Amino acid sequence: MTAGSDAPPREPLRVANCSGFYGDRLSAAREMVDGGPIDVLTGDWLAELTMLILAKDRLKDPDRGFAGTFLTQLEEVLGTCLDRGIRVVTNAGGLNPAGCAGAVEQLAARLGLAPKVAYVEGDDLMGRLGELRAAGIDLANLDTGETLDEVGAEPITANAYLGGFGIAEALTRGADVVVTGRVTDAALVVGPAAAHFGWSRTDWDPLAGAVVAGHVIECGAQCTGGNYAFFQEVPGIERCGFPIAEVHRDGSSVITKHPGTGGLVSVGTVTAQLLYEIQGVLYDNPDVVTRFDTIRLEQEGPDRVRISGVRGLPAPAHTKVAINYLGGHRNTMTFVLTGLDIEEKAAVAERTLWSLIPGGKASFDAVDVRLVRTDRPDPRTNEDALAQLRITVIDRDPAKVGRAFSNKVIEMVLASYPGLFTTSPPSEATSFGVYWPALVPADLPRHEVVVEGERIRIDPVRPDHRPASPPPVLDGDSGLAPPPLTLSGETVRAPLGLVAGARSGDKGGNANIGVWARHPDAWPWLTRTLTVDALRELMPAETDGLEVERAELPNLYALNFVIRGLLGRGVAASTRTDPQAKGLGEYLRAKLLDIPIELLPSEAR
Repeated sequence: MTAGSDAPPREPLRVANCSGFYGDRLSAAREMVDGGPIDVLTGDWLAELTMLILAKDRLKDPDRGFAGTFLTQLEEVLGTCLDRGIRVVTNAGGLNPAGCAGAVEQLAARLGLAPKVAYVEGDDLMGRLGELRAAGIDLANLDTGETLDEVGAEPITANAYLGGFGIAEALTRGADVVVTGRVTDAALVVGPAAAHFGWSRTDWDPLAGAVVAGHVIECGAQCTGGNYAFFQEVPGIERCGFPIAEVHRDGSSVITKHPGTGGLVSVGTVTAQLLYEIQGVLYDNPDVVTRFDTIRLEQEGPDRVRISGVRGLPAPAHTKVAINYLGGHRNTMTFVLTGLDIEEKAAVAERTLWSLIPGGKASFDAVDVRLVRTDRPDPRTNEDALAQLRITVIDRDPAKVGRAFSNKVIEMVLASYPGLFTTSPPSEATSFGVYWPALVPADLPRHEVVVEGERIRIDPVRPDHRPASPPPVLDGDSGLAPPPLTLSGETVRAPLGLVAGARSGDKGGNANIGVWARHPDAWPWLTRTLTVDALRELMPAETDGLEVERAELPNLYALNFVIRGLLGRGVAASTRTDPQAKGLGEYLRAKLLDIPIELLPSEAR
């Protein structure tokens, strides 16, 4: 990453992660810098929900809009990074990368340091929405097809996903710290790798390999044993080490962590993260379309997993835009129901509540009522007898869903069903945001990097390097699918989780569930058994009336399901108990199926 050097780039490039989300472990930067040799320190702060949080911060103070915890981490390590030549690359700039870069320079000056700080911008389209509409770009919702005008939405954020070549340009020009706005999570690895190895914009396979490495480490400890389905196998799970991607010139990589840290890097933990929040076989990034059907994993040694064979296709002609707007206000109150006659008690509670509110249920813009049954027959404890009736009201008028609603719930406490109590006192309304995904032409964002006052434009991939239509999914030729196992026909009714792992998450209003066979012998059975129809039977409440997509990834012995619309208008607007679908995979693993006895662990046969 040093400009003007004729020496071949050293391999591998060691890219470390110290943050998977806004709120991650503050000590992680120090742990990664002090724990062993690294070349680049990265951190990801920008989940889709984070952009809304930063927008609310910026509404209070126009100078904010970036992740302040990044500065807290940087203060501990900046001097050491400069001494050791460790570059720092982060998307903590959020909605204000220039402001964040300025804050870094102020921090450095206070510490008596003088790093070269660069920032990447051009993702923010808020000031260009009128121009886009005038040009006929209606920013239609990717999931519903609606336009912003049709729903009367006024965006408070609109950020296009940029690729990694702005970061690469900054590093090539000698930047010590690079701060970005909304780049893709994988760009934090793509950019440093492209700069280090001198990749061109059309080196599709190496770029795709870097995207995979970036996708694996972007969520921090989630690839080193965190949130792993088989968590009992993770040593030191109480404090998992953060990951490192050792990236090679051909785009292959090894995922590892510092010696002596907690956690586990295995084919299983890496597979789990590969399946996190993906849509299918093709994984679009502004720099390349990555074919997940070509990824090969190999356990190279303890806490070392090699990723190789990744193939890339030309970059897409459009890039995604993440838009947020304020959707209104809401309030939730929860009635606790105990013992016998749960459904009748819930009906009385709901009927009484609406009778106390002028206009009743119909007076609100929207109402969500959920009866959560956690009660058991012949309960052994008081807690075993409890169920919950959660009522959420939504309206553009905060007064209607504030104390005017919650006070009426409390008024019922001595005058309704037996045993009534609530989980909280009366509360005021809270505002919520709506996430709106859209597409714009890839050459529309003004991707720029600013280094020492000089502004450099990053050109998009030329149109002649892109296919005229979406490329076909080719045969992955993994050679990994095992021959069908000869089964006796004897089965045991058992949880799916005994033979399969799962990881789930959110992608706007959609939820994904990645499921992989615990052992290669179980893959033929898993792919035949877990069809879309089977998933609907296993999860009827979660799939009713919704589109379900299924993709096979034989190279990973895995299936990926996308349930479109399960999360409504996105995490911030969802009224589900699990608005980010984090537990959806574990719910699926708990389901009972007739599993061939040969596939089960010996203790379960």
